Amino acid sequence: MEPEKKYKSIHTKHILAMFAVSLITAIVLIPSIARVYRKQMENDFSEKAFNAATIAAELIDGDTIERYRETGEKDDYYEEVRQMLLTMKQTEGFDYFYVVIPYEEEQYYIWDAGEEGESGVCDLGDTDQYFDDGKEVMMNAFSVDAKKTILITNSKEYGYLASAYVPIFDSQGKPVALSSVDIAMDKINGRIYQFIFIILAIILIVLLVCQSVYYFYMRENLVKPLHNLQQAVSGLVSDNMENLSDFRVDVHTGDEIEGIGDAFEAMTKELDGYIHNLAEVTKEKERIGTELELAQKIQAHMLPCIFPAFPERTEFDIYATMTPAKEVGGDFYDFFMLDDDRLGLVIADVSGKGVPAALFMMMSKILVSNYAIMGGTPAKILEVVNNQICKNNADQMFVTIWFGILTISTGKVIAANAGHEYPLIRQPGGKFEIYKDKHGFVIGGMEDIKYKDYEFTLEKGASLLVYTDGAPEATNSVLEQFGIERMLEALNRDPDASPEEQLATLKQAVDEFVGDAAQFDDLTMMAIKMN
Repeated sequence: MEPEKKYKSIHTKHILAMFAVSLITAIVLIPSIARVYRKQMENDFSEKAFNAATIAAELIDGDTIERYRETGEKDDYYEEVRQMLLTMKQTEGFDYFYVVIPYEEEQYYIWDAGEEGESGVCDLGDTDQYFDDGKEVMMNAFSVDAKKTILITNSKEYGYLASAYVPIFDSQGKPVALSSVDIAMDKINGRIYQFIFIILAIILIVLLVCQSVYYFYMRENLVKPLHNLQQAVSGLVSDNMENLSDFRVDVHTGDEIEGIGDAFEAMTKELDGYIHNLAEVTKEKERIGTELELAQKIQAHMLPCIFPAFPERTEFDIYATMTPAKEVGGDFYDFFMLDDDRLGLVIADVSGKGVPAALFMMMSKILVSNYAIMGGTPAKILEVVNNQICKNNADQMFVTIWFGILTISTGKVIAANAGHEYPLIRQPGGKFEIYKDKHGFVIGGMEDIKYKDYEFTLEKGASLLVYTDGAPEATNSVLEQFGIERMLEALNRDPDASPEEQLATLKQAVDEFVGDAAQFDDLTMMAIKMN
């Protein structure tokens, strides 16, 4: 009699195979993933440094560099630039932010951002030697046709750094210095180790869960329940489903597998065609609805929404509203104090509607407010914002922007218009009228567009109202537009009303005109009155 043959447990073999595959996968993938992750982190840090260096290079007047080098004397503009570089350095967390002239043997410092007494900060006229490959890289960057210049170094003296160099040009187009930023990347190593630990932990958890589920499933859910499950499912199908008499399953095993195959084929035909599809559609609608509702709240909270906005300031009163055509919109407004006597005013309209326009709107709003805080006239700020948006605008979206800076003590407004609607102005004792300002090209349409500043004054009691095209282009059921004349007529019924009352009156007039017609565009308005 032959001895009974012993077989290895299929559970054990599957578990060992799963463990081996998981281990091999981890050994092969983790180093590659870590390298990709490190490269991406280096690119992110380098891009941050290069963008800051580029902004500084664009803002610094290159014609002053030679004068500072020759005389070694500082002036108000020198201190202004130093403070700007220091602010950018502290805000963005850079290690070094400096402007140097690269010579053959050494680099000559013009600016080096730092607090007074800070270690390692050079003064005007100081010199320093190049480190590592810095000389060759900086010399290559110091040219008219220099490409994007980034240097990654890891030394005992300076640590793990990403350095960006951007040439500064004088009015003749000649490079006169380098705008330079160094940012520490020591955090990358720690993040990589943390990342590897997380990946290993996830693989281990998934492996244990899969092995446990697979083991209990094979034991409890394959052999024992097969016959009972076949009987139950077959009875369910026979009692509650229709038109199944001609449906057959091509399985001929002669055991419970054939029975469960028949039952599940019947269930798949009906449930996939009805219950599953209905559940998926309902789930997807609920998910989309929840996400859009959340997006609407996020967008609303990004805009100033608490009024009165500046209760301590009695010199003026401001109010604004935004009514999106969809759950989220592409219009936005903003106002912010640049200092104690200057108020920034922004209203904009992004091309398109919905989520893409809302995302573009958030990016545009952040860029305008950030560059406004850094200083400059409205035209210069719009120019920088336009170039930044054009660099990453693969979908070719654009935004129209009206940006003004109000000097509160005098009522003087300096503004620039990038393809936006004309503002409406009402001087004391008068009526609202269109102010046909100088229009520039839309933001995001083309790089290196120049915009023009213009000025007007709001006397005491005067009002200013800016808006998007959702107001004049609101359309009723017979495709007639509301128009500027109806806007002026509505506002001039009570031209001395408060900004909140003005916007409420205008919104009511638009709603009455549109009637039951669907709103096809976002409706955004902002009004300010000098008290």
